[in-house]
Amino acid sequence: MIEIRNLQKSFGAQTVLRGINLAIRDGETVAIIGQSGCGKSVLIKHIIGLLRPEAGEVIVDGTNMSQAPEKELERSRRNIGFLFQGSALFDSMTVLENVTLGLREHGERDRAKLARITKEKLALVGLKNIEAVMPSDLSGGMKKRVALARALATEPRYMFYDEPTTGLDPVTSDQIDALIQELTGRLYVTSLIITHDMFTVERIANRVIFLHEGQVHFDGTPSELAASKDATNCQFLERYRHPV
Repeated sequence: MIEIRNLQKSFGAQTVLRGINLAIRDGETVAIIGQSGCGKSVLIKHIIGLLRPEAGEVIVDGTNMSQAPEKELERSRRNIGFLFQGSALFDSMTVLENVTLGLREHGERDRAKLARITKEKLALVGLKNIEAVMPSDLSGGMKKRVALARALATEPRYMFYDEPTTGLDPVTSDQIDALIQELTGRLYVTSLIITHDMFTVERIANRVIFLHEGQVHFDGTPSELAASKDATNCQFLERYRHPV
């Protein structure tokens, strides 16, 4: 379980998080939505221990990510897979080298094992026989899948997705959404998805956290959000269902 208690964070005079309280349970698929600058990425960075709060705390499986020493944070992070918005593949590395980067950073040197894990994780995301390919030779959708294979290589308990469908065409976006949904069920991971894509929210999330002005403005199901009469909720949905 992830527990966030009275989390507060400022950068200079700008207050970003104003007392966030929420609990994310095992096996949930949670979408975190909100306008740019509302604190979505800042919240995720606190969960993985990259930022320290002014007040409050984040507990991940019993580890206080707000106070733990770096070695303890590193152990906890091994249970977390992260899919970056732009895939963040290293252009100078092959697909195999990209997928196994985290494993090698943690000391794994068995080439046969690394090759086996790469093959397994690529198969999970619907790819095969591309281990020697360079990222520059991949389409946007394939890059996203390779990045997802890399995130899964350490067999995490938690998966964080930062705008997983941004920049993709509608067909590829649908495929990535379906893949995330399938993997969440098959691997029983807890998933947090930062997104502006309300179609993604409606398709795969079973819970929505709407951040507004540094606080949790809404916490419920996608259908409850869609039925809400709250003016702020309605304004956000109108904006991101029908972008200008």
